[in-house]
Order: sequence, then structure tokens, then C-alpha cells
Amino acid sequence: MTVDNLTHIDAHGHARMVNVTQKDQTQRDAIARCTVSLSPAAIASLTQSQEPDPLASARIMGILAAKRTSDLIPLCHPLLIGDVIVEFVVCTDRIEIEARVETFGRTGVEMEALMACAAAALTIWDSCRTLYPLAAINDLAVWEKRGGRSGTWSRGPETHEAALD
Repeated sequence: MTVDNLTHIDAHGHARMVNVTQKDQTQRDAIARCTVSLSPAAIASLTQSQEPDPLASARIMGILAAKRTSDLIPLCHPLLIGDVIVEFVVCTDRIEIEARVETFGRTGVEMEALMACAAAALTIWDSCRTLYPLAAINDLAVWEKRGGRSGTWSRGPETHEAALD
């Protein structure tokens, strides 16, 4: 990949923010997912906890992270976030996290969805690290995005193959 292909690098190799001034404002949304691998005992402790509720804390942290993405990732544009939804599926050996972010603007919300997912996962990891030191955050990725010039995109087996070309 050459410097010309990187969106946040100018012709001189310097970091730059992408200029979105001339882009149309459209409805945009993105979905990111990841998992937190845990032991069954850690999952049981996490889900049976009464106060404070670790999943509620992780949800709130995910929402906050989506809203503060431009403060944490230097070249991201500050966006007016319309909605953030962070959901969990509790399995016997992991917690699956999905973050959905929506806006009406000139640039997408993929980074905001990734940040929401990552921050929620880190909050869960922090809650369980003494119960299960081998806890791991896995497979953080954007799974869908809609809006803008590139339209709709969805991750699938063919997506991985196309990205390698």
C-alpha cells in the first residue's frame, strides 16, 4: 500500500484530517462486534452481581466512548451522534458485544462503533481480571456500515477475500 492509498496521510507523508466539507450529509450507521473470553465462573460472577451491575457499567462506558471518539483518536471528526446501542449476549465462555452507532452527517461512524465495542469490552475485562486473569478481548471488527458515497457494506467471507486483493 502506498502513501497515496492512506486517507490520513498527505502527499508529503504527514498526518492529516480528511476534508469532509464538500461531502453530502446523509444518514449513516455502523455496527461493530467483539467478544470477551471468560471462564464460566467469571461469567457467573459477572451476571449474578447485584451492585454495581458490570454489564450496565460496560454499556454506559461504550456509549460514552462512542461520543468521545474524536477526543481519543486524533484524526477523527467530532460528530453529532444520534444514537448508540450497546448490547451483550452472555454465553458459557464469552460475552459477545455489539455496538450500533447512528448519525446524520458528512462522515461515517465506524470508528465510533469500534470505540463503543472496545470500551465496553475493556470495562468487562477490568471487572473480571482478578477472577480470570486469562480473559481476552477478541475479534473487534466493523460488521456493517450504511450511508455516504460507498453505500452499504457488510462483512462476510467474501469481504475478507476482496480485502486481500
